[in-house]
Amino acid sequence: MEKNRNLLVNNCNMQGVRPIMADLPYPPIQVRGRNPRYAELLTVDYCGSVSELSAILQYINNENRMSDELCPLARTILGIAMAEMMHLQKLGELIHLLGGNVCFEAKPDGLWSPSCLVLPDRIPQMLQADLEAEKAAIQQYKMHIDAIRDDCVNDVLRRIILDEEYHIMILQAL
Repeated sequence: MEKNRNLLVNNCNMQGVRPIMADLPYPPIQVRGRNPRYAELLTVDYCGSVSELSAILQYINNENRMSDELCPLARTILGIAMAEMMHLQKLGELIHLLGGNVCFEAKPDGLWSPSCLVLPDRIPQMLQADLEAEKAAIQQYKMHIDAIRDDCVNDVLRRIILDEEYHIMILQAL
């Protein structure tokens, strides 16, 4: 019994947290044909410096650091991270269908690294960094939509943008 006296415990319960996303279905994951160039563009969204992988890791890092003090906020950040995980999964499926290699090397970005993340120490700056990352992701998705001539792929990207816009709204409210 004496050993338990020195335990530090995080009492923030993450059970039941669900992805925070727009309440709309995603279009079917399909492509008009194989296109390695399109797959490369989506690989940047998958694991480039501005990517779903970066978003997931940045949100999870922030959630971990705030869960001890601000459980409701941490639960919200985890819900956003879960939506980003769904985006990563959908992009991976599209990359595969387009004939690309689902990996963690985005050209021209190269390999993903922790330097892709912005991890401030204070919560207001964390939320601001998350907000800026969402805006950058939307801008990048829009550039890729302009470059991709596959309505099936672009429908999925537009649907992901709706989630990112919803995340911006939530982050601004926080």
